[in-house]
Amino acid sequence: MYGRQKITEYLSSIIKSAFENISGADNISPSIQIETPKEERNGDFSTNIAMKYSKALAMNPRQLADLIVENIGNDHKYISKVQVAGAGFINFYMNNDWLYDELDIILSEKYAYGQNKLAESKRINVEYVSANPTGPLHIGNARGGAVGDALANIYKWAGWECEKEFYLNDAGNQIKKFAQSLSARYMQLYQEDYPFPEDGYRGEDIILIAENYKELFADKLLNVPDSVREAELADFGLKINIDNMKKVLDQYGVAYDTWFKESDLHNSSAIDDIVTILTENGATYEKDGALWFKATDYDCEKDEVLIRQNGVPTYYLADIAYHFNKLSVRNFDLAVDVWGADHHGHVHRMKMALKAAGIDPERLHIVLMQLVRLVKNDEAVRMSKRKGEIVTLDELIEDVGVDAARFVFNSYAPSTHMDFDLDLAIKQSSENPVFYVQYAYARMCSILEAVEITDILPDFVLLNSKQEIALLKRMADFSTQIELSAKEFDPSRMTKYAYDLASDFHSFYNACRVKSEDEVLTVTRYRLLEGCRYILKNTLDILGVSAPQKM
Repeated sequence: MYGRQKITEYLSSIIKSAFENISGADNISPSIQIETPKEERNGDFSTNIAMKYSKALAMNPRQLADLIVENIGNDHKYISKVQVAGAGFINFYMNNDWLYDELDIILSEKYAYGQNKLAESKRINVEYVSANPTGPLHIGNARGGAVGDALANIYKWAGWECEKEFYLNDAGNQIKKFAQSLSARYMQLYQEDYPFPEDGYRGEDIILIAENYKELFADKLLNVPDSVREAELADFGLKINIDNMKKVLDQYGVAYDTWFKESDLHNSSAIDDIVTILTENGATYEKDGALWFKATDYDCEKDEVLIRQNGVPTYYLADIAYHFNKLSVRNFDLAVDVWGADHHGHVHRMKMALKAAGIDPERLHIVLMQLVRLVKNDEAVRMSKRKGEIVTLDELIEDVGVDAARFVFNSYAPSTHMDFDLDLAIKQSSENPVFYVQYAYARMCSILEAVEITDILPDFVLLNSKQEIALLKRMADFSTQIELSAKEFDPSRMTKYAYDLASDFHSFYNACRVKSEDEVLTVTRYRLLEGCRYILKNTLDILGVSAPQKM
């Protein structure tokens, strides 16, 4: 336990002991909430316990707050003053000793600082991007990659056993459409007027794959049945697209532990198994030759088809089998999926299908991402430079770089629409948030490299200026931000934290000289800066953003 987490537990223990000494409170197990007041004059920490339990104890909240404060006493290591304010808030004013002790821990643990060590390791599966392998990765996938990867890193830092996963939709209607599109483009290389499927994929990438196949194998598929041609071209095209996906994701800094194929579900007993489970649980029925899920029994608007009249499973059924595999067969404690907001309607029915299969639906959490609009010269960017239809991930990396892309995408909560300003993302100034943060890290490295220190021990009591204390408090908040990011499924907290930490460092640097004639002060500020560098590097690592030593 670190930083604010540690100090809030310390305060909670003191408050609980004081509360239990009050007459009539011995039969109450108080839930104690510690908050940071918005205004500095109200102290460092505050609790509303008196207002929360005044009715149960038949007391005025202010009177109860006074009694709690009396029982707290004055002899506590980190508390300098306790004060009752307003309707009964109890405000705590802390001395700086807890910050100095925390700095000691930071310097001791270095790049491991803030990593929680859970008594019982919980297992989590984070699945993200999972784009259909029928075309190149686009700007929406880019946001999903940044969000999902940072979330997985946050959970690892928080002490979870985390597995990063890509669900490869290599079966079903979209693959059939992919195969038919490739077949038509291949035939058009020999017969210009060969018909193209009305709902086929019309991207330039389909034409390029067909041309690539012709270059390698000439007219091999010209006089074969359509089904043979489609099957071979689909296999050929999928390999190309999946290899390209892996290549560009690797460039983007996204590496998966597992690539799970939908086809594996169909080639195993997984589909039949989940149908059996749902049927045995009374959650299916047959109608018009199809098998249906009784979704309306589970608070859904309408029932859903699981197996069509032709005996082909729906994508919905395969998706149920996939999530059952994650939560039952592989037995993850929690599955987190990062989806586009257009899948909003699928969230509830997936959770309810799991409930019908005997899985606690709360073990599945869906992070829904809103749309991204690319902006350049204050105008929306709509067309791809090379593909003609979409802005691809590899183009984005080429234009702004990995660091800017990942940082900017995680500067917004996933649930918010965002404009991605291409001009700002490459701007070498403090207006650009990723440049501002990376420049802070590089400046720390430069200062630490320039200062020669001896074996003189630091005296952290010398760190008492407004800027030094603000920086220490921000550093101590690192693990709390990790915890909140994990609870809220929101990596944008870590991006904001990185920016705020860089800002506090710049304020410190502008107000306090690290190197001075006072050797003890020099060593002390050096150690402060050293600790700050560890934490900023840790934060950037979580976000998948590099920490350059020079800029």
